[in-house]
Amino acid sequence: MSPHGSGNLSGMPLEEFVLEGFQGGLQTQALLFALFLALYLAAVLGNLTMIVVITLDARLHSPMYFFLKNLSFLDLCYSSVIYPKALANVLSSAKVISFGGCASQFFFFSMMGTTEAFLLAVMAYDRFLAICSPLHYPITMQPSVCACLVLGSYCGGCLNAILQTSFTFSLPFCSSKHIDHFFCDVVPLLKLTCANTAINELVMFGICGLIIVGTTLGVLISYAYITVTILRMRSGAGRHKLFSTCGSHMTAVSLFYGTVFVMYAQPGAVESLQQGKVVSVFYTLVIPVLNPLIYSLRNKEVKEALWRLGHKHTAP
Repeated sequence: MSPHGSGNLSGMPLEEFVLEGFQGGLQTQALLFALFLALYLAAVLGNLTMIVVITLDARLHSPMYFFLKNLSFLDLCYSSVIYPKALANVLSSAKVISFGGCASQFFFFSMMGTTEAFLLAVMAYDRFLAICSPLHYPITMQPSVCACLVLGSYCGGCLNAILQTSFTFSLPFCSSKHIDHFFCDVVPLLKLTCANTAINELVMFGICGLIIVGTTLGVLISYAYITVTILRMRSGAGRHKLFSTCGSHMTAVSLFYGTVFVMYAQPGAVESLQQGKVVSVFYTLVIPVLNPLIYSLRNKEVKEALWRLGHKHTAP
């Protein structure tokens, strides 16, 4: 990081930022606190439940559910990086976050978000192999291969987070320390610098665009082959089961990639901060709440595992 990266107009090191969050009076802030708290608790409960059920039920120890468990872990971490601090700031008049805390939040948020994008593509590839090449699937998707695919997703997320954090926090923050957001995100942070951010915006759009387009193409190609294979099946029940399983994943993919594309992969996103706050709530909190519901309500095996787990602990 540049020695001038945390400077301001007074020449003193910038030690903290102020997260302005959502504007409004006491009633608005109370409503936001209640909404954020309810959604965050739902995200924690839903994703922890998925992790516990998949871990404890031996019938779910397959590659698909291994990836789903990692998705739940990412969603849990994703929202936990942001919302405990956001909830505390809603109740606080200061709403401060240290410079190091802001950089750390930005890093882990970037890492988790990018890792999830890669993991969703890996999950599509897993479904492609399971449906289009079922005889070779047990050999191809061995536990070591699954672990390497997840590890690769985390490495890709970590690399992007290092690049984004280095580029962003090496800039001189001298116009203000007030971040017009409820967490440390790249778009409002670029607004605070007095340096030319053209290169940073180009890097951000370039990297995010490459990741989103690359992983989206992987998902679309996988599901194109899957759709052709399913349509060729003679069994109506088999087609329905596979469409239901793949439909859950496609729903999660569409929600995640759609909102991320709106925020980071289109020119002009830096200008729409107010809209960005609402979109940010959706992909950092609403999606982590929806994903466990999407995968549990539309998945017969998960529903049966939930029933077995509940029956086991309530039976006399």
